[in-house]
Amino acid sequence: MSQTYRILFLGDVVGRPGREAVLKHLQRLKSKYKANVVIVNGENAASGQGITPAIATDIFDVGADAITLGNHWYRKREIGEYLNSKKPIVRPANLPDACPGRGMTIIQHGSIKIAVINALGRVYMDAADDPFPVLDQLVNEAGTPHIFVDFHAEATSEKKAVGYFLDGRVTAVVGTHTHVQTADEIVLPGGTAYITDVGMCGPEPSVLGVQKELVIKRFLTSLPAKFEVASEPSVICGVVIDVQKETGRANSIERICVSGE
Repeated sequence: MSQTYRILFLGDVVGRPGREAVLKHLQRLKSKYKANVVIVNGENAASGQGITPAIATDIFDVGADAITLGNHWYRKREIGEYLNSKKPIVRPANLPDACPGRGMTIIQHGSIKIAVINALGRVYMDAADDPFPVLDQLVNEAGTPHIFVDFHAEATSEKKAVGYFLDGRVTAVVGTHTHVQTADEIVLPGGTAYITDVGMCGPEPSVLGVQKELVIKRFLTSLPAKFEVASEPSVICGVVIDVQKETGRANSIERICVSGE
């Protein structure tokens, strides 16, 4: 019997192109990488900002075990009631308690309980509570050593700090939000898998999933512009993490970035 299991995590799904790529290929990727658990960041899945109940349902239907969100978690107001359901979808934990939803959910792999936590960074981001004490509290409350943290943040320094802060206490700290995959995947000394950003599931070539011409015009003129999701073919980016069943610590982390065509 295997002493490990494998988590496949896919980065920010951006708009229809990213969504269609994930819906088309998730089962194939799950099989290819022999993943036992699939987690998807869906915070940009609806028109590039937010997620709807219908889109979340589609992602669950093709094999996701949990969905994480980020700073655009409430751009589609209809998601509020869905977040209060028993579905394994989490919004950032370091938001006011009055917000719908929760910051941690528990999913099951056989006899193993896996806590999935979502949190926002504060550097160059909209206002949120300090993620460090919030994460500390949730880790203590999880009741399992198998803890997956999606830290949705802009600053690499803040992400690295959270990784080391939680090293040895959680299975993985993976960064999302910048849509650009970093090449710093590592298993930290305490056994926590870490990467600063897993990248996006969205259209390339583009600027972070947005039509490149619109972004270039904004830089050239400084004039306000409505950003639209690009229509080019997508890439699917994420990580595969091998986890010790007994301890919840990671053995390895591998970056993936494949065509979504």
